[in-house]
Amino acid sequence: MEISTSNHQNLHFVLLPWLAPGHMIPMIDIARLLAEHGVTVTVLTTPANASRIQPTIDRISHSTHPIQFIPLHFPTTEVGLPEGCENMDSITSTAMITTFYNASKLLREQIVHHLHKLKPAPSCIIAGMCFAWTYVIAREFGVPWFLFHGFSCFSLFCLHNLHLYKSHETVSSPTEPFVLPGLPHRFEITREQLPMHFHLLPQYQEMCDEVREGELAMDGEIVNSFDELELGYSERLEAATMKKVWTVGPVSLYNKGRSDMVERGNQSMFDEMRCLNWLDSKKPESVVYVSFGSMGRFTPAQMMELGSGLLASNRPFIWVVREGERSSEEVEDWLLEKFEKNGDSRCLLIRGWAPQVMIMAHPAVGGFVTHCGWNSTLEAVSSGLPMVTWPLFSEQFLNENLVVDVLGIGVAVGVRTATKWGRGGEDGVLVGREDVAKAVERLMDGGEEGEERKRRAKELGEKAKKAMEKGGSSYSNMTNLIQYVAEYAAKSTVEHMTS
Repeated sequence: MEISTSNHQNLHFVLLPWLAPGHMIPMIDIARLLAEHGVTVTVLTTPANASRIQPTIDRISHSTHPIQFIPLHFPTTEVGLPEGCENMDSITSTAMITTFYNASKLLREQIVHHLHKLKPAPSCIIAGMCFAWTYVIAREFGVPWFLFHGFSCFSLFCLHNLHLYKSHETVSSPTEPFVLPGLPHRFEITREQLPMHFHLLPQYQEMCDEVREGELAMDGEIVNSFDELELGYSERLEAATMKKVWTVGPVSLYNKGRSDMVERGNQSMFDEMRCLNWLDSKKPESVVYVSFGSMGRFTPAQMMELGSGLLASNRPFIWVVREGERSSEEVEDWLLEKFEKNGDSRCLLIRGWAPQVMIMAHPAVGGFVTHCGWNSTLEAVSSGLPMVTWPLFSEQFLNENLVVDVLGIGVAVGVRTATKWGRGGEDGVLVGREDVAKAVERLMDGGEEGEERKRRAKELGEKAKKAMEKGGSSYSNMTNLIQYVAEYAAKSTVEHMTS
């Protein structure tokens, strides 16, 4: 059935980004891409999360493709959370996770209320990972319901196989390695290196069961990736789950060269011109960029080992230090002494928020030390950068395997122990300074192996750009997604008229 683009203006996509930076940022970009394809788009989120991207919301409202943002009151005090705790990066302990999740379920009445008022009526709902319970709402409205995990096709395929084969339940301890099933290559992992759904912890069981129920009920999966990056894995995922999969990324390329990149907060502490001037003073591909995402946290001892290792590598580097990592007076004094008072020209320390896409795109940057969060991984791929991989938790150990062993564009720092909600082990040090320095040197030193890594990374960067261009695989997949919703809506209209 052919649906003309002119009919797309009657389609209304409703997005519910999960309340975490790594989910909010790509879903806003997906919303903007959908709007540029001519459909009506509404985003439902909480005031605190909207305030983080307020400059972006303001620009969108005055653009040729506006998006409607509707606020949802998040019941923090009602469930015992601190006031303003509306994002997962505000959670300070694992005990708060289920409380936060249960608070999100109290949004149901507000969501339904707003959906009834939308004009035109909703045509579909795209929900973030832990809004999996909203598939029931989509059924009530008779519209398709899509899930956005924020993971890669590779990771989603691995996790589906674990649900299917339950290999993680065959080992006697969380740290005992087992072979991850169903892959074309051998991959050993431990239970603690997997997302919490597979940790077999009773306090999370109800939440994990509900998320899985949503996964089984979804009409399809929206994935921030591109077919040329994960060759064959979107097809494997579709065949295994029997659900539609649309790879529509890397959506961060929507912001390439734009001044309206999705803000992540704390911008006031960032001096853009100072950063650009510092980068301009460095040789091409000589700088290492170091960032562990919005939710990565290290103990004071690990922070100082990381910094010492970066200094020992004798490479110029930009190091992004988050607010929570400076909570120790010891770390603060050490950072001032080692990196700020002396004004070491080898290091640019950025406190808080950093414009990662802009920094990675600079010609002086030649490598990235990363926690393997999927957004950061994709942004590095899009910039053609090889990586030092240092996974912390969630699906990040799966991403490391993809980067290092499947794609051949990464050097593993060697961490084998997952951190607990971004914190280090008992002694606080999981990776020593020697291992940090060695990994950075191996990444940046060149040689036959290093040159091949760089070549592959640059090749994937070019393929990423082509995927997002008109006629590219991700552009076509976005068009196919809209077509799917249009055909669903047309079919529903016919069925309603004939019933």
